[in-house]
Amino acid sequence: MKTKLKNIKPWTIILIVFLVLSCKETPKTINIFVDETTKSEIQYGITKLEEALQNYGLAMNVVENSAEAQLIFKNNAKDKENDSFELSINEGQSTLSAYNTRGFLYGLQHIREQLRIGKSWHELTPKTVNAHYGFRAIKFNLPWYSYRKGENLALHHDTCKDLKFWESFLDMMVENKFNVLSLWNLHPYMYMVESEKFPKSKSFTDEEFKEWQAFHRGIFKMAKDRGIDTYVFNWNIFVSDEFSKAYNIGEYKKGSGFGTFWGEGETNALLEEYTREMVTKTINEYPNLTGVGITLGERMGGMTSEERRDWINRTFVKALKDADREAKLFYRAPLSAGLTSHGTVSKSTEILTREAIENIGLENDVYLGFKFNWSHGHSSPKLCIVHGGILTDTYWNPKPKNYKGVYTVRNEDFFALRWAQPDFIRDFINNNSQDYIGGTIIGSETYIPAKDYITKEEHRTWNYAFERQWLFYKVWGNLLYDSDTPDAYFEDALKQKFNITEASELIKGWKLGSMNANRLASFFQGRSDGTLYTEGFKAKRGKFIDIEQFINHPVLDSSYVNIKDFVAGNFEDAQITPIELADIAEKESKEAIAIANALKAEHPENKLLQIELSDIEAWGHYGLYFASKLKGAVALQTYKLKGDKTQQTEAINHLEKGLQHWKSLTEAMERYNVPVMPNQFDKAFSWRKHIKDAENDILVAKKD
Repeated sequence: MKTKLKNIKPWTIILIVFLVLSCKETPKTINIFVDETTKSEIQYGITKLEEALQNYGLAMNVVENSAEAQLIFKNNAKDKENDSFELSINEGQSTLSAYNTRGFLYGLQHIREQLRIGKSWHELTPKTVNAHYGFRAIKFNLPWYSYRKGENLALHHDTCKDLKFWESFLDMMVENKFNVLSLWNLHPYMYMVESEKFPKSKSFTDEEFKEWQAFHRGIFKMAKDRGIDTYVFNWNIFVSDEFSKAYNIGEYKKGSGFGTFWGEGETNALLEEYTREMVTKTINEYPNLTGVGITLGERMGGMTSEERRDWINRTFVKALKDADREAKLFYRAPLSAGLTSHGTVSKSTEILTREAIENIGLENDVYLGFKFNWSHGHSSPKLCIVHGGILTDTYWNPKPKNYKGVYTVRNEDFFALRWAQPDFIRDFINNNSQDYIGGTIIGSETYIPAKDYITKEEHRTWNYAFERQWLFYKVWGNLLYDSDTPDAYFEDALKQKFNITEASELIKGWKLGSMNANRLASFFQGRSDGTLYTEGFKAKRGKFIDIEQFINHPVLDSSYVNIKDFVAGNFEDAQITPIELADIAEKESKEAIAIANALKAEHPENKLLQIELSDIEAWGHYGLYFASKLKGAVALQTYKLKGDKTQQTEAINHLEKGLQHWKSLTEAMERYNVPVMPNQFDKAFSWRKHIKDAENDILVAKKD
């Protein structure tokens, strides 16, 4: 006899549902099945998973029978370059499939993140990610024997010598799916190996040298455990002071400051032999080091492109071939096409470089590096220039077989102000994902994210500078890995960090405010490091961008038209005019400030949130200053060209409004940060001291 559904009592249905749910209750112990080789390679991730489970009262156990496991690790065909993963779930059993260590680590992180937002083991979400870029790197300039000099770099020395810092930094990298750490200084090799052929070149006592060896081995081992490749970069024809003095080589070593890395190249047999030996010994003695990077630029003045290529072949390339193991090469595209060290490009140099790499004879493919929009990558998402100018398609047509391009997105533009604009990164990826592009490096030349010298001590609740910029690294790293990462992912991170529900508004505020950095750097062309410092509204190696320079300076992105050409009528209809740019900056900056103020009012006791909201507010006033200056400059140039006094009055009014926004920006920046801080091109930078420059623009506008 069949029971009719309508005769079943409601309480019976409730009981059935309860029993079903009870059967799916999370077990007290999560059994995992993993082969020993994989387990040893991903021990870091397994340990992190076990710690996460313990936080929720669960234990973890490795079993020998896959049928008993709630989580099975499946090793696909080995592919060291494929960081993808798949988490599939079938009848309560999860299978994590990956091609390499990183894929497993990222899959395990996905599981931990699901648990962190409150899901039970049976509520885990399946996920498949195909890694977008294979090379996702951070450029980290070391404070010793650094390319540039200054307090802003030297103050990081002790922090960067502490392996606890590197453990924390590498944890951040793997959490955000960065897979390459690149370490930069003028001559890294003397800190890792000692020459046998040139014994007088020793730079340290035996005890000091052992400390440096342990330091580097510690970094490289921690990086490998986290699936992070490591490279050391230099600027080529540089040696230690001791080598220079003992063997009378390196006249430039007697100079100081800028002169130590800029000028004529010095080549001779001893220097080349020393370089080859040091590079080969480094590769042999540091098995966890992935590769080396070279620069065809500084200290190669007076050398032709052919001579520079040949020097690299005789030293670095030969050293790689002489080593006992394979190591990778990152080949930075020539920074100069002529005999100087100044940035230039030419088709002939591109042809020469392509031929050199195609005939390099190394086992591994080579990465060919370019600066994306020179030193100011947080500008336009379109490639406008590289170091030296505009490239032809020589490197990519026909498609290369043994190398891929990597863009370095430099940040010389904001160090105190936090930045997070995932839409810019998505646009960057959409514009620069050709099959010949292998990845991206982010990082700075004039800023080191180690010691936090910016935040006032009484407000700092973190240990290191990179932690105050946590969202910057989160949006960059995760989108470079998975370009489909939605804003919801970053919203979850914001909810967890600040214990708020308005995360969608917060990420919107970050987008609206941060975009002002990109607007200025797209409109006001920057080239080398000191030609633009966006957050300080500075150019010309530390000088404030005055109204006259603002009017006449060229744009970076040809989608825009500069003020002088706009007023003269020399522009295309499709170009964005200064007035249109001002209008959108004004509108979105006001929205950013409104969001910041609303969240501050809603969460007055949430100090950590208040600190970060202050940056959104600051970016808002920055954008309003930018908008006022754009409108004021257009009116002033119109007055100069046509003699219309009403335009002069309008210019003064706009610039006076801008002055008030600069003062508000200053107040926001001094609220939680030190009022004066060292900068590469301004030893005592502050927003407050530039109030007088904003006032001076008004005086200029008042002149007849």
